[in-house]
Amino acid sequence: GMVSSAVYRYVPNRDALLTMLIIDAYDTVGAAVERAAAACPRDDYTGRFLATCQALRAWALANPHEYALIYGSPVPGYAAPVDTIAPASRVPIVLLSILFDQTADGAVGPAEPLPPAVAASIAPFRDFAGGQASDDLLVRGLASWGTLLGTVSLELFGHLHNVVEEDETARSAFFDHQMRQVAIG
Repeated sequence: GMVSSAVYRYVPNRDALLTMLIIDAYDTVGAAVERAAAACPRDDYTGRFLATCQALRAWALANPHEYALIYGSPVPGYAAPVDTIAPASRVPIVLLSILFDQTADGAVGPAEPLPPAVAASIAPFRDFAGGQASDDLLVRGLASWGTLLGTVSLELFGHLHNVVEEDETARSAFFDHQMRQVAIG
């Protein structure tokens, strides 16, 4: 009910508005994913992973503009402030908790050695994970994360048209299959 310029009575500038929208989007998808993972037994690693993935997909399909804002192309000229880090970490933390629980429970096989350049490349991620999972598991987790976001993005942005049937049952079956392929367990 107001002209678009009136929003600047409530926020100082475009970047502040974008930050508010980004934090809200990360928090809402994070809450959806956290609820889904918490509804599964702790030791059902694949179930927790699939529930997490399905929750992210459902949220993305219900909130395509918010998904595009946080997982799509960066907004030109916008640099996300530190305030966005904790909300942006919510989904990855849920996914990491599954890997950490698998590691703590001895439910993963022996780690495969990584090429030195790959091991060096994930130093920031290794630091973030705090040694709670092997480098091999972290790299496999990153591949799962990439497949999750890539599969959701392909669907959401119309790149599965004439590739995967359009009806929800077919799309869900395809999505679940893709996520089972990259589930670690």
